[in-house]
Amino acid sequence: MDFRDRHVVVTGGIGALGTAVVGALLDRGATCHIPTHGNDAPDLFPYAQHERVKVYPSVELADQDQTDVFYAKVGSLWASVHLAGGFAAKTLKDSRKADLMSQLDTNIVSCFLCCRAALKTFGQDGGRIVNVAARPALEPRTGAGMTAYTIGKAGVAALTMALAEEVARDGVLVNAVAPSIMDTPSNRKAMPKADHDLWPKVEQVAATILFLASPENTVTRGGIVPVYGRS
Repeated sequence: MDFRDRHVVVTGGIGALGTAVVGALLDRGATCHIPTHGNDAPDLFPYAQHERVKVYPSVELADQDQTDVFYAKVGSLWASVHLAGGFAAKTLKDSRKADLMSQLDTNIVSCFLCCRAALKTFGQDGGRIVNVAARPALEPRTGAGMTAYTIGKAGVAALTMALAEEVARDGVLVNAVAPSIMDTPSNRKAMPKADHDLWPKVEQVAATILFLASPENTVTRGGIVPVYGRS
């Protein structure tokens, strides 16, 4: 998979999965553009000083104007990978409208706006979009106790399939991955008694994302690819 001379946006690029995705892209020659939220800490990001990495501070991806300005600064793109999102576990009985709106903004609204902006930056050769749904988006019953999150990620899956059909003739292939619980330090801390060996590793999920975003992917579109590991 050759990304030389190709520019790729990676939202959520300084997180655990984002670091794995950016590292894999850099290994294959890509130039990566990473928007960060105001609370992010890019100084801890191992690729912050890499010559083919540009970090853009304080971009609110649920804000249309800020998202449009960010993508305009990036310029012509080959791929846009949307890892930014948020998780909240709360029963519906204990939830308020604000909890739902927060999950929608963090997950589906940010994804919608990034897809929209990315489409305006692709060249005549088309491009690639990769979103991140989640296992509850494909198996909603597993979203019990996190209904607002499940709704948001189900929206990402629906957006992916509808948009893939909309832009296929423009040479833009749109797909998503749907992870189960990934093996990250924060997830291990939250669930210390779980069998972590069963969880998909971020490098494994990144490998799937990399293929979907690559020029070598010439036929896969509208896919919501399960990346569950053995869990």
